[in-house]
Amino acid sequence: MATKEIDVKLFSEMFLAGAVYLNNAKEEINELNVFPVPDGDTGTNMTMTIMSAAREVRDLGDAPDMKSLCKAMSGGSLRGARGNSGVILSQLLRGFTKAVRDEQLITVPLFKAACTKAVETAYKAVMKPTEGTILTVARGMGEKASEMIEDGVEDFEILIPALFEHGNAVLAQTPELLPVLKQAGVVDSGGAGLMKVIEGAMDRFKGVEIDLNISDDPIAKVDDSRPGKAEEIKDNIYQADITVKLSQSVNGRVESDLKGYLASIGELKTFKTEGSDLKIDINTDDPGIVLQKALKLGILTEVKISCRIKPGNAETAAAAAAPAPVAEPVGEPSEFGFVAVSAGDGLAEIFRSLGVNYVIEGGQTMNPSTADILDAVEKVNAKTVFVLPNNKNIIMAANQARDLTTDKVVLVIPTKTIPQGITAVINFSESSSADENEQAMIEAIGTVKTGEITYAVRDTSIDDHEIKKGDYMGIGDKKILSVGTDMNKVIIDMIKEMVDDSSELISLYFGSDVTESDAEALKNEISASFSSLDVDIQNGGQPVYYYIVSVE
Repeated sequence: MATKEIDVKLFSEMFLAGAVYLNNAKEEINELNVFPVPDGDTGTNMTMTIMSAAREVRDLGDAPDMKSLCKAMSGGSLRGARGNSGVILSQLLRGFTKAVRDEQLITVPLFKAACTKAVETAYKAVMKPTEGTILTVARGMGEKASEMIEDGVEDFEILIPALFEHGNAVLAQTPELLPVLKQAGVVDSGGAGLMKVIEGAMDRFKGVEIDLNISDDPIAKVDDSRPGKAEEIKDNIYQADITVKLSQSVNGRVESDLKGYLASIGELKTFKTEGSDLKIDINTDDPGIVLQKALKLGILTEVKISCRIKPGNAETAAAAAAPAPVAEPVGEPSEFGFVAVSAGDGLAEIFRSLGVNYVIEGGQTMNPSTADILDAVEKVNAKTVFVLPNNKNIIMAANQARDLTTDKVVLVIPTKTIPQGITAVINFSESSSADENEQAMIEAIGTVKTGEITYAVRDTSIDDHEIKKGDYMGIGDKKILSVGTDMNKVIIDMIKEMVDDSSELISLYFGSDVTESDAEALKNEISASFSSLDVDIQNGGQPVYYYIVSVE
């Protein structure tokens, strides 16, 4: 029997099923990151975006009307949007729901109009749309829907599976449209995430039984940039005993980095390999992160997590773990204020010392949501607030927050790196107008070259470099500049690619996994190699990236 309409209840269940499918596949999506760095987070960003909406849908109860359902889907995803793919997903939902919100049944013609509106809305949200991405996959399905409906298809039983099949076909072609995907041997991660949402919705439409319970717990994520560093923790709440059946031999660098990271988030009591088993015993406040890290190396064969806090002290422990409250704005607002995003205590302190009012803890490993940025802007008592995203994957969420702010002027300076953000603040002038400052800061960040040092999490070939798992990589503004097994040599080689005749200053910000003595030794080596340039070094305390380097 043909199905020509989708009612509110089924539409709600299809959306929740899509959210569940994406959540279940988030690590698979994360692994599709083009650069083989230990911070691929597209899957997590998209999941946190859709789960923000899913929780609002859940809270509507069992019998919502279409307008309330659409408001929850659109508003929840807009506020919860993280990362570029998350923002685009929120815009797709916004466009689709805008087309159907005034009806109680979604007919096939209405579905066609909603698909068209979704794609139009998403493309408008991106300043320079790139083909071979989630946008291409969404547009391909929208065009297929229009084509089929114009050809006389009136049955969702035929339409929805055909759209899923076509979407996967478009996804498979994304490497042909975006050379960097082809070189890395992956499809677009945002497009893959969208197809998981469509798959879940399709299966629920077909009658597949799916657990649609949506938890209030935050999405588990390997988040090196979270607040509450180990040196601030006196009593870790949980004890985790884990045995990992290693899926392959582990590179010594990877094992060392994992051990160092675990030691940074708690009291690491045991970390040893016995045959093909890795045994970990750690006291920590966040066992979920430990499990996520361990899963990268193999299968968890034994897991035991116990609470170390006595029942009577649980409330005290929870209070100690809570972040310190931030004072609400008081008094007359100043003319200008700043919000910056950064990860690492040292970098946060640098921004505050330069006059930034509010620093959002986050960055490459944890993109703040639109709501996080809105909240930060609200806490700055100023008429005009400059927002420094300091990461290309946060700019769209910042722009979305700007568009949702009504009580003050928000100007997003499109800083893509921490050094660009620092340069922007330095070039701010209290005596200039907002427009003059915006122009001056945008011009100034164009003079900054940035390089970041991390390690590869998989073998790959990209930017004409053959990369092995565990290699150090020097990543520039647009491509990988150097690769090797000697970190200092990789840094020197990277800087050689960044320096030109106009360069005057090299600045290094060393991360949480680097000792001050090692950083000083590197500074001396750089000074010897680039004797005509000034070299400055500061403790950034950032996770994941051993060094952030700027050349100006």
